[in-house]
Amino acid sequence: MSIQRSLSGLARPALRALGALALLAAVGSAQAFQAGFRTLTVAGPDAIPVALFYPTEAPARTVPMGPWSPQVAPGAPAVARFKGLILLSHGTGGSEIGHHNLTSRLAQEGYLVAAPRHPHDDWQDRSLVRSGQYFGERARQASRVLDAVLADPAWAERIPAGRIGALGHSAGGYTVLALAVGAAEPARAGAHCRTVRDDPGFCQLGQLSAPGAAAAAAAEPPREGPVQVGDPRVRAVLAMAPVGVVFAPEALGQVRRPVKVYTAEHDAVLNNRYHGQYVAGAVPGAQSETVPGAGHFAFMAAPQMSLRSDAGDPGEDPAGFDRAAFQARLANEVVEFFNRSLP
Repeated sequence: MSIQRSLSGLARPALRALGALALLAAVGSAQAFQAGFRTLTVAGPDAIPVALFYPTEAPARTVPMGPWSPQVAPGAPAVARFKGLILLSHGTGGSEIGHHNLTSRLAQEGYLVAAPRHPHDDWQDRSLVRSGQYFGERARQASRVLDAVLADPAWAERIPAGRIGALGHSAGGYTVLALAVGAAEPARAGAHCRTVRDDPGFCQLGQLSAPGAAAAAAAEPPREGPVQVGDPRVRAVLAMAPVGVVFAPEALGQVRRPVKVYTAEHDAVLNNRYHGQYVAGAVPGAQSETVPGAGHFAFMAAPQMSLRSDAGDPGEDPAGFDRAAFQARLANEVVEFFNRSLP
């Protein structure tokens, strides 16, 4: 082969690489944009409301939304091209706005973020928890949101092929991990809660504990069989304080996508040993960090009022923990993870 032909063969992939770098530069350097905000509804028997955060050049303003006040530009025009699409899944009983700090930052960095309000597992209605379909339905809802966004001409043409990631907290951490793991075994949750006594927050939230009393056994939700819930479109996953016990170690060991897992040192809702740390230890090459001093809700935007729930108040932190400082660091690390991990 001649030197000229060799150089020509090298030039083509080099030009493609330069083109990819140019695309990333074009869609924005750090903090180049503001966060636009719109909503869409995914049709179906259980309609899914979705908040969309996206890069815009329009000015943002403070917009009160229940207990949060994100800085967004409602209805503003989107830029012509995004860095990618990130799906965000909230925790049980949560809201599509509860992580607006992260979704807004991702939008400022050039990403479209689709944050669904999970039907029957939101702040108004948690009936899905006891439906017997919880773990399968949670992940299927996430995939339905991806279907809808990628089929919408207003958004699809702006999303580079293959650049889809997922971000989730608590039950939302399970949800996005399920898309990468591909299979979950809900029966593992019931077996776990019948045999351990050091994970009461998880077991009480799902009412999965069965100490032997007939009434408690009768109240146990119908058992959901093994579910296939993978979505190959999701190329990278970041899970914050995730539910993890329903994944078999063999399934976790087959994951070949970039995964990062955060756990909280003082998580009073989930025992890290059975959830986040378990997942991080079983997924090959997973990145993991335990956040010193943090409680379960450290990964959420701080609400402006008390939001008492069965799991505690999302606005409260362990003594001495600085959520604002951590949130600033977390936002940087979330952006860096997806910039680095999406092909």
